[in-house]
Amino acid sequence: MRADLFDGVLVFTRVAERRSFTAAAKELGITPAAVSWSIKSLEKRVGAPLLTRTTRSVGLTEAGEMFLEQARVGVTHVQAAVEAVQRIGATPRGLLRLSVPYVAHTALVPLLKGFGDAFPEIELELTFEDRFVDVVAEGYDAGIRIGEMIAQEMIAVRLTPPSLKVVVGSPAYFAERGRPERPEALQHHSCIRARLMDGSLHRWGFVEDDAEEQRTFSIAVDGPLIVNGPAMCVSAALSGVGLTYITGDAVRPLIGEGRLATCLEPFLPESPGLFIFFPNREHVLPKLRAFINFCTSSSGLTR
Repeated sequence: MRADLFDGVLVFTRVAERRSFTAAAKELGITPAAVSWSIKSLEKRVGAPLLTRTTRSVGLTEAGEMFLEQARVGVTHVQAAVEAVQRIGATPRGLLRLSVPYVAHTALVPLLKGFGDAFPEIELELTFEDRFVDVVAEGYDAGIRIGEMIAQEMIAVRLTPPSLKVVVGSPAYFAERGRPERPEALQHHSCIRARLMDGSLHRWGFVEDDAEEQRTFSIAVDGPLIVNGPAMCVSAALSGVGLTYITGDAVRPLIGEGRLATCLEPFLPESPGLFIFFPNREHVLPKLRAFINFCTSSSGLTR
């Protein structure tokens, strides 16, 4: 297929419908000379004259009649497509597809009703997954991840403030096994471990203030259960299997309800919080911009 296959088709339909080069030029905002050149180029490509021209009128040849009948349908469809895209680009509407980590569940769920009420023309699709996602290749409008897990080439906008990591277990677990006083004591506890995307096991990170500076370190914990996502870690902790290490925001309601309890508070580092990421700020559609603004305003952040 030639790259210039459609060049001049719109100009031809306008001349054919108006029966005038001058009227078509005025409607399209170009000169009559440009219209004439476009028609001649089109006729050369299709291999047949499409218009008959006299000093007083413009008519259609047999080939022109046939071409107009088919081309008019195509032009109508293209115009409809452009108008549809312009409508989407003007107001927040349409399907908004987001790749979301499981730890964002508790942060997003309270916002869904308000967002739906504020933007009834947006259909929100959340796919919960912890793997690394190519949002462009997989057809997502954007992704949400913890800040440290976002590729550098992405545009990232903060959705939630930083929060502390926590080590949590059920009250029943602590009643049976006691609370560790230092991170090193975890070797005597059952820890629920997470398998990362690269196949390694997640090491639990800690901080400790000494006389001069803050020391950061990580520990390879042990335990009876290995899973591949935080949702199962939390469920297992709730059932008393052991301790789990997670972002505090993800389990704050469960801690508030007394279903989970924390330990090792003085040694826990800060999580960078959740960010929404996408490839290009210049092409952010209103539906995505609406979601970002709603989330940041709801969490008390300003942008």
